[in-house]
Amino acid sequence: MSDDLELTTLLEATLFGAGRSIPQAELAEQFKITESTIRMALLDLQQLISGREQTAIQLTEINRYWVLEVKPQLANHIPQIARTEIPKRLLKTAALIAYHQPMAQNKLVEMVGQVTYEHVSDLRELGLIDKRRDGNTRRLSTTRRFSEYFGCPHTSTAEVAQWFKEQAAGLGLTGSQLADALSGE
Repeated sequence: MSDDLELTTLLEATLFGAGRSIPQAELAEQFKITESTIRMALLDLQQLISGREQTAIQLTEINRYWVLEVKPQLANHIPQIARTEIPKRLLKTAALIAYHQPMAQNKLVEMVGQVTYEHVSDLRELGLIDKRRDGNTRRLSTTRRFSEYFGCPHTSTAEVAQWFKEQAAGLGLTGSQLADALSGE
């Protein structure tokens, strides 16, 4: 087995065992190699996995975070016991982001408080949101994985936001009321 294959095998085992998204830089640090080397190995692994016949998993990169996950077309067919659970404390923040996206992080801080920073970090680690620099703040939006988790048939931020608003309206709730209901408040 070549060194590249060994590294890709170790990366696959690491990502499978972690069960969450891991920053590319953290993987490089853990394997004590450069970030460019780890990136090349991750891209090789991504190609290897996508080339497998009848595979149920895929390797996904979201803003330099990598996660081994179930393919979207299978996500709604697996039992609930096999799905990643979002901690209840994060649901309100996730719902507000989905409802108002793309949303400035400082606006979310006004709505939720200082705990926003921890929640955003946790949601990003779960691969549910994306965070991009926008001037002095960060712009928050949902990811494809978010759509899969909540059963949203859309992946574009505008369509997810619209779908989320329709779900809230169908329940007779505002975005904040839906967020409170999801978090159990």
